[in-house]
Amino acid sequence: MFYLADPPVVDTGNTAWLLVSSALVLLMTPGLAMFYGGLNRSKGVLNMMMMSFSSIGLISVLWLLYGFSLSFGSNSNDSANNIIGSFTQYLGNKNFIAEVWGASETSPDGIGVPTYVFLAFQMMFAIITVALISGALSDRAKFGGWLLFAAGWFTLVYVPVAHWVWGGGFIGGKIHALDFAGGTAVHINAGAAALAVALVLGKRAGWPRESFRPHNVPLVALGAGLLWFGWFGFNAGSELTVDSVAGIAFINTQVATAAAVLGWIIVEWLRDGKPTLVGASSGAVAGLVAITPACGFIAPYASVLLGLVAGAVCAYAVSLKYKLGYDDSLDVVGVHFVGGWIGSLWIGLFATIGINPALADGLGAEEGLLYGGGVTQLGRQALASIIVTVCSFGIAYGLAFLIDKTVGFRATPEAESDGIDLTEHAEAGYDLSPSGGGGGGAFTLAGVAATGGTSAPAKAGKPAAKSVSPKATG
Repeated sequence: MFYLADPPVVDTGNTAWLLVSSALVLLMTPGLAMFYGGLNRSKGVLNMMMMSFSSIGLISVLWLLYGFSLSFGSNSNDSANNIIGSFTQYLGNKNFIAEVWGASETSPDGIGVPTYVFLAFQMMFAIITVALISGALSDRAKFGGWLLFAAGWFTLVYVPVAHWVWGGGFIGGKIHALDFAGGTAVHINAGAAALAVALVLGKRAGWPRESFRPHNVPLVALGAGLLWFGWFGFNAGSELTVDSVAGIAFINTQVATAAAVLGWIIVEWLRDGKPTLVGASSGAVAGLVAITPACGFIAPYASVLLGLVAGAVCAYAVSLKYKLGYDDSLDVVGVHFVGGWIGSLWIGLFATIGINPALADGLGAEEGLLYGGGVTQLGRQALASIIVTVCSFGIAYGLAFLIDKTVGFRATPEAESDGIDLTEHAEAGYDLSPSGGGGGGAFTLAGVAATGGTSAPAKAGKPAAKSVSPKATG
C-alpha cells in the first residue's frame, strides 16, 4: 500500500469533472435499461430492465471488494504485473482515503484526483459492461442464472481485461494497443460474451418465424438519448483531467454519433424504403460504440467518417444473425462487437500526435497508417481486439454452459410462453385493464393475463380478452 506523509494537493477542477463524469456514466445503465426494454416484447420488458439494474447492485459491491484492486492495483513484488493487479492493495476495507491518484509510480501523472473518485469512475464502466451482455439474452434467461453469470464473467473476464488494457497489463504496456475509453475493454469484450451466451441458451421459442418487434419505440429513443448524454462522461471523462484532449474527445463523441445516425438511416432508406426511429436510435448507439476507443486520438473529420462507416456497417451487421442462425435478441453483437472492432481499427488508420501528444510521449504507440505511421499500430489494434475476443468468448461460453447444466440458465418453455416477467418476477410492465392503477405496486400473477400485461384480467366465468398486438411484419 502506498501512503504519503504529506499528500499532494487535490486538483479540485479535475476532481469535480471526474465526479460529474462518474454520475453521467452511471446514468447510462438506466438509459441502457430503457433502450433494451423498449426493444423487447412487452411481456419481457421488466426482466430485461432488471438485468441492467441488478448489474448496478451486484457489480458496485464486487468492484469495491476486489475488482478495483485486481484491475488497477500493483503487486508489491511486481509493480508492472502484466496479467492481474494486486490482491491486497485496495482490497475491500483497505483505507486509502488520503491517497491521491497520480501520486504513486504506477498511477497516471499529475491528475490530483482522490483515489476513491477514480475508483468510482471505473466502477461505472464495469457496471455497464456487464449490463450490455444482457441484450442478447432477452425472453429466455433465468434471473438467478443471469446473476451467477454476471458475477462470474465480471471476475474472470472484465477484471483481468481492464488490467490488461488500462491497469498496466500487457495489452497497453507491452503490445501498446490504444483504447481511450473502452472499445476493447467494454464493447468487444461484452459483444463476444453476448455471442457466447446466445449460443449456449439457443434461440427464443418461435424465432425467427414469429415477429419480435420492439414493443415501445419511444422508450427506445429515450434510452438512446440518455446513453448519448451519459457518453460524454464516458469518453471525455476518460482523459481524467480537464484539457484539450478531453475537449477533442467530447466533440468527437458528438459528431461521430451524429454521423452514425445518418449512416444507419441511409442504409434503411436504400434497403427497406423507409427510415425508422429504431434505426436512428440504434445508429446513435453504434456511433457511440465506435468512437469510444478512438475519441482521444483522432481528428473530428476522421470521427465523422468513422460514424458514417459504423452506422452503415452495423446496420448491415445486425442482419447477420438471420443468415448465421444465432439469436442475439437485441443486436449486442451487431452493434457493440462490430462497432467496437471498427473503432479499435480506426485508431490504426487515423491516430495522430497532433491530437494527442501522449502517443509519442508516454503511450509508446505509433501514428496511424494515414498519418505516415505504417501498419504497426493497426496491427497492434487488431491483435488486442483478437485477444479480448477469444478470451471473453471462450470463458463466457464455458461459464454459461456450466451454469445451464447445473443450476439452470435457460427458462422453461412455459415461462417463455407466459412471459418471463410473470414467471421470474411476478409482475408485469403494463396494466391496461380499465380498473388498473389501484394496486399500489407490482402486479401479481393472479391479476395479469399471461400475455405480458397487454390484456385485461379475466372476470369470473368469462375468458380474458384477446391480446391486441400490431400486425407482424416478419
